[in-house]
Amino acid sequence: MQENNLQAYTGASIEVLKGLEPVRRRPGMYTDTTNPNHLGIEVIDNSVDEAVAGFCNKIYVTLHEDGSLEVVDNGRGMPVDMHPVERIPAIELILSRLHAGGKFTSDNYKFSGGLHGVGVSVVNALSSCLKATVKRGGKVYEIEYEKGVKTVSLHEIGTCAKKDTGTGIRFWPESDYFDSPDFDASRLRHQLKAKAVLCENLTIVFINEKKGTKDSWSYGGDLSEYLKSQTSSGNFEPQDPIHELVKGEDFQVEWAVFWALENKAHYSCESYVNLIPTVEGGTHVNGFRSGLTLAMREFCDLQNLLPRGLKITPEDVWSECVYVLSLRMREPQFAGQTKEKLSSRQIASQLEQVVRDHFSLWLNSNVDKAKAIANIVISRAKERESQAKVVERKKTVRGPQLPGKLVDCTSTDPSRGELFIVEGDSAGGSARQARDSSFQAILPLRGKILNTWEVGGHTALNSEEIRAITVAMGIEPDSEDLSNLRYNKICILADADADGLHIGTLLCALFVKHFTPLVREGHVYVACPPLYRLDCGKFKEYALDDAELAQKQSKFMRKGFKRENIIIQRFKGLGEMNPAQLRETTLAPASRRLMQLTLDANIEEETFALMDMLLSKKRAADRRQWLEKNGDKAEFLD
Repeated sequence: MQENNLQAYTGASIEVLKGLEPVRRRPGMYTDTTNPNHLGIEVIDNSVDEAVAGFCNKIYVTLHEDGSLEVVDNGRGMPVDMHPVERIPAIELILSRLHAGGKFTSDNYKFSGGLHGVGVSVVNALSSCLKATVKRGGKVYEIEYEKGVKTVSLHEIGTCAKKDTGTGIRFWPESDYFDSPDFDASRLRHQLKAKAVLCENLTIVFINEKKGTKDSWSYGGDLSEYLKSQTSSGNFEPQDPIHELVKGEDFQVEWAVFWALENKAHYSCESYVNLIPTVEGGTHVNGFRSGLTLAMREFCDLQNLLPRGLKITPEDVWSECVYVLSLRMREPQFAGQTKEKLSSRQIASQLEQVVRDHFSLWLNSNVDKAKAIANIVISRAKERESQAKVVERKKTVRGPQLPGKLVDCTSTDPSRGELFIVEGDSAGGSARQARDSSFQAILPLRGKILNTWEVGGHTALNSEEIRAITVAMGIEPDSEDLSNLRYNKICILADADADGLHIGTLLCALFVKHFTPLVREGHVYVACPPLYRLDCGKFKEYALDDAELAQKQSKFMRKGFKRENIIIQRFKGLGEMNPAQLRETTLAPASRRLMQLTLDANIEEETFALMDMLLSKKRAADRRQWLEKNGDKAEFLD
């Protein structure tokens, strides 16, 4: 078998993709395939780079009714002369050749967002049609492409004044490559407004033909005004932000910042590099945070504001901080083609020093305002230290010992604790290895618990499994007192098959009937383990059910993978998952899916009446009638 494989794998097996074919084969490696917005931003950023370089002061962006996007600027216009080496018009290289562009050095652009020479060529590759119009040297030129292939060569279509220059790109995204073929107009509008504000002397006009709206923005000269316009929300009015602009030889940084006196969730924090939004932050944000922290520590020490033994951490300064940070630098390094995170290492220390110096100067020049900010930071530090202190777990007074099969967490803070009630000992073993032991506890159950809907709380405690649940939680059935609750979240974790759904239903009935306050207060959750795993090359996805499985398969196929190369694994139970899979899909807060069990106060009586009909033995006739009426709506699990 191995020898046959060696014979099959020869030089003829090596493919060489030419032109824009790599992009059409693997679009997800070059752009965000959620919707075409990133394609639009790639074209817009080319025009913005012209503006940053001082050659453009107007950009018109039009979202046409037919779904196409058009970007027109009054910059220098893409070069249309012959390239000296490739012997084709330079605009053809820009539009149809990967890694061809004028931004690899700083001769043409000091600060640029386009660095790889792939942006507009990716747009061309993933568009059913693209038309480019250039005004340059008193002439108007045009060139057209379909799916990345030139259909109309570069040709003159008219004349214009010699001082009238610029580039126009209109493209129709190819819908097969995107989850949604439509542009997210609201998101696009926000990014255009930010770019106009961040670039002096630039006016951006956004015309949305679908909605019949037209917006225009230009730089107001102060980031603080932009920050206030982004953070005003109802009764939450921000204080006057601290605004600084520092220009260096190789970089320029501007920021506006204030500390929220109310819930920070009402405010926005934004960072940019060469006018490109870095939604995941990066090294520039790290340096900004470090600079603010060092300056605040020095000010608090100088003013003797800190209580004995209290230390300020970066998180204390950062937790209530609201900011807009705009950095311009030469040759930035991003973490990926979508440029959502800056990874240039040297800029962190440079920004730390600049921000530290300027923020220190402001603090010591505005002592009263600075003390108000320091009080916010110190208050946050006190809260952090208070939460970090060991808080003895509340237990039922003179209550029984914790159940032996409970694998408890190490944290003694009930507000952090999570109890997972897991179906089966084998799944409980996997969950024990997969959990975060600092705050997650595991209680495995054996089989189906008692149907407790028609029995009292005292009778329910005769069941060993229900008694273990009760003791682990620290509260008694039918009690209104939650003061001894040992975990903030009680999570039901059962298999994604019919038996698992039955066990989950019995547990939900137990909580609704005998621990109603727990449900009313939002402490009970149902975990949603996936039924399928999809593997294709180095990519993997999980699917909750058959509908999501089909959606994920389509997503892989849009990325260029063939259906037969997608490997699908069906989990028959939690015990089939290894600890890493269970952690990633079901236990880790960052990636799991939990459904909160709730009771709507307006229909609580109706909810209990429905549960009674479904679970009471004496309601068999009513249940049969209900099933005959609604049975066709059931979704069967194989």
